[in-house]
Amino acid sequence: MTRWQDRELAARGLTLALAGAGVGVFWAAGLPLPFLFGPMAACLLAALAGAKLQGMGRLGKGMRTILGVAVGASVTPALVGQLPAMALSVALIPLFIMSIALVGVPLFRRAGLDPVTAWYAAMPGGLQDMVVFGQEAGADMRRLSLIHATRVLLIVTLAPPILTRIYGAQLTAPMGAPLMEVPITELAFMLGAALLGWLGGEKIGLFGATILGPMMVTAALSLGDFIHMRPPAELILLAQVFIGMSVGVHYVGITRRELQSTVALGVAFVLVLALITAIFVEAVVLTGLADPVDAFLAFAPAGQAEMTVLAIIVGADLGYVILHHLTRMVLVITGAPLAARFMGYSRKNPKDR
Repeated sequence: MTRWQDRELAARGLTLALAGAGVGVFWAAGLPLPFLFGPMAACLLAALAGAKLQGMGRLGKGMRTILGVAVGASVTPALVGQLPAMALSVALIPLFIMSIALVGVPLFRRAGLDPVTAWYAAMPGGLQDMVVFGQEAGADMRRLSLIHATRVLLIVTLAPPILTRIYGAQLTAPMGAPLMEVPITELAFMLGAALLGWLGGEKIGLFGATILGPMMVTAALSLGDFIHMRPPAELILLAQVFIGMSVGVHYVGITRRELQSTVALGVAFVLVLALITAIFVEAVVLTGLADPVDAFLAFAPAGQAEMTVLAIIVGADLGYVILHHLTRMVLVITGAPLAARFMGYSRKNPKDR
C-alpha cells in the first residue's frame, strides 16, 4: 500500500469515526434525525476546523442505491393511475427553474462571479452534476462547489423545522420494516435491482445512476408484483449516515476568506430560493394540486437523495415528491449546458472571464 493510499484510508477512517460520534451525540441529546444530521454536523465542524476528511467513494455511491430502491418500491399501479392528476403541478417546474435563474444569475454576477460560474451556481440541479458541467465550461470550481454545498446544507438543515413548526408534520413515519421482517426473496430482488440499476445505469451514461437506475429497475419489479416493501429500516438509516457525511466533507480545506465570501454568497442565494419556493408552494396549495407538506418537499431545491430521506420520514407522497425532483433534475441537466452554450458561456469564450 502506498503512502497516498495510507493517508486516504486514514482520512476515511477518521470520517467514519466522526460520523459515528455524530450519530451518538445527536441520539443521546434527543435531536431530530440523528443518523442524517449527526454525521453531517460532525463532519462539517471537523472540516471547518481543518481536519483531513475523505468521502467514501464507491461505497458512498452504493449507499444511495438504497434510496433508489425505496422510491422504486413506491411505484405501484395505484400511483401510476395518479400521474395525470400530478401533471399540472409538474408543469410548474420549468417556470420554477426559470425564476431561479432570472434572479440567481444577476445576484452572482453582482457578487463578482464570472458568467460561467454564475450560470451554473444558479442552476438548482444536483451538486455533482452542476460541478461537472461547470468544470467542462471553465467555471471557478472551488466557488461553484461551495455554493452548491451550502445550498444543500442549508435546505436540508432548515427543512425539518419548517415541516414541523409551519406545516405541523411529524418526523416519525416508519422508514421501512425491520430487516428480520422482510422476506429473503424480496431482499434478493432489492439487491439485484440496486446493483443492476446502478452499474447498468453508469454503463449507459444515465445521470444520477446511483438513485435513478435502481429506482427504475425496482419500479418495474414493483409493478410486476415482485416487490411489495421498501428496503429495511436499518438500511435506510445507514444511507442517511453516508449522505450526511458527504455533505459535511464538501467543506474540507475551506479558508476563512471563502467562508466569509463564497459561503456567505451561498447563504444569500438560499434566502432567494426560499422566497421563490414559498411562492410556488403557496400556488400549488391554493390551487388544490397538493397538500402543503408534499408541495414543500417537491419544490424544495435540494438534492434528490436528501429530499427522498425527508419524504420517507414525514410520510409524504413519495411518488409525487420524487416526480417533481426528477423533472427538475432532467430539465436542469439537459437544459443548463445547452442554454450556456447558446449564450456563449464556454471555456474559450472571452465573455467568460
